[in-house]
Order: sequence, then C-alpha cells, then structure tokens
Amino acid sequence: MTPSELMWRVTRDVCALGAPLAVAAAWLGGTAGAVGAAAGILLAVGNFRWLVARVRTSAETPGPSRALWSMTAGLRLAAFAALSAALLATGWAHPVALVVGLTALPCALVGHGLRATRQER
Repeated sequence: MTPSELMWRVTRDVCALGAPLAVAAAWLGGTAGAVGAAAGILLAVGNFRWLVARVRTSAETPGPSRALWSMTAGLRLAAFAALSAALLATGWAHPVALVVGLTALPCALVGHGLRATRQER
C-alpha cells in the first residue's frame, strides 16, 4: 500500500466513523456534542493530511524543505491548538466530544496497520 492509498483509506474510514460519532454525541451532548465530535474528526483528518503532504514533499525534494520540517511542524501544531482552543473557548464544542472525535484517527491508523501486518503473513 502506498502512502497515498493509506491516506485516502484512513480519511475515508475516519469520515465514515465520524457520522455515527456525531449522531451519538448529539444525542448525549446536544449541539455542542455534535459540533465537538465533528470538529474533532475534521481537525484530526486535516492534521493527518497536512502531515502526509509534508512528509511526501520532504521525501521528494531533499535540501531546504527538510530544513523547514520543524518550522512547518510547529505551524501545523500551532494551527491545530488555536482551532481547538477557539472551539472550546467559544463553547461551540464540548471538550469530551472533541477528544472522542480526535481519537477516531488513531483507531483507523491502528486498524490499517493491523490489517497490513496480517496480509503480509
């Protein structure tokens, strides 16, 4: 599986998992719960896709782009933190729902890793 295929499969799976999570969060936490779960999913997928694009760019073009890795990683994490803080500070997103939305991505990555390992045997 190529990195692009992995990125698309993980994105698809996380978004497919996001709909039931947002519905469950809406039922448990109201509008803030639904927004929190959906925002967590979107933040996780956006962060993951930005990271994959950055890794692909640095692998294809050695030199100055590798030197900028730490700066762009800092910018990526700062944007992630600022968006999360804005959602929580305004009260639009419930904190627990936001965390639940963010955990969908690691679950999908672990699932794809386990599936790839099983197929290699």
